[in-house]
Amino acid sequence: MSLRRWLLAAVLMTPAMAVAGPLPTAPETGFPPLGALGGNTAPWTIVLLLTVLTLLPALLLSMTPFVRLLIVFHFLRQALGTQTTPTNQTLIGLALVLTFFLMQPVGVAIQQKALVPLEAGQITPMAALQLAVHPMKDFMLHFVRQKDVALFLDLAQEPHPRTPQDLSMRVVLPAYMLSELKAGFQIGAVLFLPFLVIDMVVASITTSVGMMQLPPVVISTPLKLLLFVMVDGWNLLIGSLMRSFS
Repeated sequence: MSLRRWLLAAVLMTPAMAVAGPLPTAPETGFPPLGALGGNTAPWTIVLLLTVLTLLPALLLSMTPFVRLLIVFHFLRQALGTQTTPTNQTLIGLALVLTFFLMQPVGVAIQQKALVPLEAGQITPMAALQLAVHPMKDFMLHFVRQKDVALFLDLAQEPHPRTPQDLSMRVVLPAYMLSELKAGFQIGAVLFLPFLVIDMVVASITTSVGMMQLPPVVISTPLKLLLFVMVDGWNLLIGSLMRSFS
């Protein structure tokens, strides 16, 4: 997909599609007429493309696996005790690349369902938003917890839908974010345990032999790094994270 198409796909992922009302439908095509938004779709497309520049950080955090990946990477860095290595920029870049890898099938589905008809002039940008909501909602519903959905349904005072696809994006978005935060902390806690054991063993040994001049962390950090390298930790971690989204 070209850069222009990816920008359009990002626009179509905006939560505004949840509040967009139905548009009148042309009987001969089944799509809203091109005049529904004033005839010329180019100004609306430009407005949406400019709007996405400000909404992109929120989209990245609320509708993709970026949050879970970044939380796990920060837990790993704290567990290794390397402080600022890898750097924040490196971890964010890795999380972005993996997020792009995971979200590519969703982007392809949005392109086929919304971008192709939009570029052909068959539908308006607002109608494309309504068509693009379904792939994003299906992706998020696959990982959202029922407990989180029930919480925001109760807070929003909305009736319980018959199927998960009937949920509004007002409920799905915060429920998905809450589920991703919980999943990220669960993986991070499990990841922390083996390195915590090494810290405890090293601290007990240095204390028992009376080695008070050298802090235990100075000895445990190289041991943790050696263990992580020997088991090919990055390959195991990334592989497990990718499989958790399959």
